[in-house]
Amino acid sequence: MFSRLLHRRTAAILALVLLYSSKYLTLPRRGRFIWFSAITVSIFLRRKSMGGKPFIRDLSRVGKLVGNESDLGLGEFDVIIVGGGTAGCVLAARLTEEPRLRVLVLESGESGRGLLFSRIPSAFSLLFNTRHVHKFYTEPQVNAGGASKLWPRAKMLGGCSSINAQMAQYGAPGDFDQWASINKDDSWSWKNFSRYFTKFEKYSYDPEYPDLDPKTKGSDGPVRIGYFSDISQSSKDFINSCTKIGIPHSADFNNITSTGGVNRIMTYIDQKRERVSSESAYLTGDVLARPNLKVAICAQVTQILFEKVGDTIRATGVEFSGTQNGPRYRARAKSEIIVAGGAVHSPQILMLSGVGPAEQLQKHNIPIIHNLPGVGSNLVDHPVVDVYFKDKQNDSRKFLKPQSISDVPKLIAAGVQYLVSQRGPLATNLAEAAAFCRSDDPHLFPAREYPSQLVDSTSAVDSPDLEIFTTPFAYKNHGITIFPVHSIALHSTLLRPMSTGKLTLKSNNPWDSPAIDPKYLEAPEDIQKLIRGIKLIFGIAKAEPLASRLDHNDKNPMLDHDMHLKSDEELEKIVRERVETLYHPTSTCRMAPLAEGGVVDPRLRVYGIRGLRVCDASIFPSIVSGHTAGAVLAVAEKLADMVKDDLAAVES
Repeated sequence: MFSRLLHRRTAAILALVLLYSSKYLTLPRRGRFIWFSAITVSIFLRRKSMGGKPFIRDLSRVGKLVGNESDLGLGEFDVIIVGGGTAGCVLAARLTEEPRLRVLVLESGESGRGLLFSRIPSAFSLLFNTRHVHKFYTEPQVNAGGASKLWPRAKMLGGCSSINAQMAQYGAPGDFDQWASINKDDSWSWKNFSRYFTKFEKYSYDPEYPDLDPKTKGSDGPVRIGYFSDISQSSKDFINSCTKIGIPHSADFNNITSTGGVNRIMTYIDQKRERVSSESAYLTGDVLARPNLKVAICAQVTQILFEKVGDTIRATGVEFSGTQNGPRYRARAKSEIIVAGGAVHSPQILMLSGVGPAEQLQKHNIPIIHNLPGVGSNLVDHPVVDVYFKDKQNDSRKFLKPQSISDVPKLIAAGVQYLVSQRGPLATNLAEAAAFCRSDDPHLFPAREYPSQLVDSTSAVDSPDLEIFTTPFAYKNHGITIFPVHSIALHSTLLRPMSTGKLTLKSNNPWDSPAIDPKYLEAPEDIQKLIRGIKLIFGIAKAEPLASRLDHNDKNPMLDHDMHLKSDEELEKIVRERVETLYHPTSTCRMAPLAEGGVVDPRLRVYGIRGLRVCDASIFPSIVSGHTAGAVLAVAEKLADMVKDDLAAVES
């Protein structure tokens, strides 16, 4: 009863926060007060619900102060996990199932579960302008008008699983068969690796979706998946319109027989209509109470420490600090250091520690520990282009970020509904439905209209390379700008881009951002496939029932009802102007043979260094044909088993 009361109080606080969130733009003092109050109260509620055990902020409790050799009893663990993000939380929970393993997690941010805007499914973009998210910008994109693109990355426990759109679509089985082929290791093939998806899943039969076979899902894992999110009528119309133009209905995007098609998106949202992040799923009260687990927050790792004996290099510890100018601490790892900082921070940490391309390290006066050219290379991301339409039914969800006084009562009503029944618009994940298809599908893209044969970048003949998803209102600038009219948006996403970039250092200062260059649209095929996605969007928009919902006669210049009249050259210009990230960077510490630019082997061990592994989206041999969070969870589940097996083998 008490936990339910806490939940409802949290929801009530959120309703008030969202009510005033639009006003802080014009009333900055009041807005800042509201943000501070909400976050403070949410942290208090989180600690209460966790049984009163706070995370460790006093870093002297887990490390030795650099220069103080008297603290001989502090700072030694079996495994140190650098980063408490999507993968880090999985590893912390699974490895400490073995009571003899002492594990330390070092997270540069705070608790994600303690933030209201993370827990409420529809509110995550409100965190993008806070201290809980790194506001990275790419290098100027030569093929996208020279613009520097915003790349928000989470700075909190749970990582980007705490701020993403909660879409539980894992990619195509062919993606993982390709991983196995690249590494000549069948354990990564779908038939073997898929068990790690079912290991983390907790799915129950849903009578509204009888064609989804629950036997293909996990039922007792820590990560609740299902159809608990809210879905708007416009998204239902989108699904029906897709089927009218020949996109088949898919019972389950994560099933080997139906990776393509259209459906409502399954989400990482639980029956209480709260986000399920890797933190909330894995760092439960019981897990945090384990005596062999320490989770330190506001602890930024500045470098990995090494020892060299002869030709053997071994990772032995880490150095970390709470602030740039604050005291630095060191902790020692007897067995393993696992870097789990994500596709941006993991290569940055390796290079700051002297592991990476020699020319990069020399440029920034970093002593070379190990020349590993692949670190930071092979950067791949999913580019997306948005298309905007007028919703003449005037029932869009734009009131979630009020643009007028008339939106306020709707937001209040939605807040009350969420508080009382745990239902309603606040429970939307925003990206409510999606269609996955191939850019060479002859039914959708007949040769008479699309005579050019584009290079096939998919992982298998049945793997998609395009995703079209819908949101119940249109926005720009990552949700910062909401359209003042009732609208919906359809989004063309390239799932298998051929353009690859790189991540390099700007300096040897751990607090400086790295240089991020995804090289969007460098490959001409990427532009052509995104254009095909846009043309497919207009086919969907012109089909019923969506056609009757949209006002195709609207001439508002913000909207795109006349875009179908534009030439391919004009559409190419639009693609270059509008392309943005879908927040899925991968492959900067790629699992691949060393001769092919690999950084880690199939057991995620960094080449040339003992006791050092990487575990996050940076190890993906190739980007998945969908959303990356599920694959990261599965990779971490697999690595936890491998580490346990390796340590057991050493002991025996």
